[in-house]
Amino acid sequence: MDFNMKKLASDAGIFFTRAVQFTEEKFGQAEKTELDAHFENLLARADSTKNWTEKILRQTEVLLQPNPSARVEEFLYEKLDRKVPSRVTNGELLAQYMAEAASELGPTTPYGKTLLKVAEAEKQLGAAERDFIHTASISFLTPLRNFLEGDWKTISKERRLLQNRRLDLDACKARLKKAKAAEAKATLWNDEVDKAEQELRVAQTEFDRQAEVTRLLLEGISSTHVNHLRCLHEFVKSQTTYYAQCYRHMLDLQKQLGRFPGTFVGTTEPASPPLSSTSPTTAAATMPVVPSVASLAPPGEASLCLEEVAPPASGTRKARVLYDYEAADSSELALLADELITVYSLPGMDPDWLIGERGNKKGKVPVTYLELLS
Repeated sequence: MDFNMKKLASDAGIFFTRAVQFTEEKFGQAEKTELDAHFENLLARADSTKNWTEKILRQTEVLLQPNPSARVEEFLYEKLDRKVPSRVTNGELLAQYMAEAASELGPTTPYGKTLLKVAEAEKQLGAAERDFIHTASISFLTPLRNFLEGDWKTISKERRLLQNRRLDLDACKARLKKAKAAEAKATLWNDEVDKAEQELRVAQTEFDRQAEVTRLLLEGISSTHVNHLRCLHEFVKSQTTYYAQCYRHMLDLQKQLGRFPGTFVGTTEPASPPLSSTSPTTAAATMPVVPSVASLAPPGEASLCLEEVAPPASGTRKARVLYDYEAADSSELALLADELITVYSLPGMDPDWLIGERGNKKGKVPVTYLELLS
């Protein structure tokens, strides 16, 4: 019992001494041991890493789950160490509504058939989104959380210890300074000086040891950056896969809708400028949107007869294919990514399309799948 009381009294005394030292430093009434410039840079780098990691983590969570209530629910399940229940994505919910609407309005009508096709595509989009969220959470969010809840807490704990050791050291320096000042006035304080010097040596040793431990942890931030860089690459890879899947699903849907009688695909305005004003940068940056086959010929005119088409004397250009393209019918030319073809435009053609030639093969090709070369 007496031992515990003495320990409590000792701890209270140490806490009080640190509080006094800290307060006097704030008011400029006590000297403070400064850390070297390299150490200060390590501290600033660690703080910056922690702050930006928190911001990136929070915003990525918003990107993956825009619903704040759902995020709170997932957070609670995670803290309770329980599995988050599966949640229907917005795409899957939309697919369900469209399918139910088609069933009630008539699945054999043009509108009902189209609703079913779009519902199927939306369901695929929802599944792709679910896979993306799952992959991104594991490969990107989890490592960021592990850093904040693991490594950073350890660093923060050691920094607090270093701060306490620094306050103890400066308090010992202040006591030694007072003892020497008193010794100059009376020789009776000689023992106090010896005691203060001994306490200072101990405090300096503990401070140096803690500073080295903290320095090693702070230098480990470089390894954290390497790990986060690898996770960032994984995040980009999963996001690329997700958008590629979405693009394929929607491209397939657009082709299917283009073959439906009475289905309207595309817009009345050109999706891209004619050949004469299309630059390689514009063509490469445009997301391919394939117009319907029926829109290739102007209304009221017959479709182009490829056998009768001859390249113009001037105006042909080389183009690099950006994406694989599967020809919808015999009037189109199938494309393989990265191959080079010759392209040209004909009067009256839809500006979204060109005539492409590869060897003895010829057919219509979508402009947005090409990078036009000078």
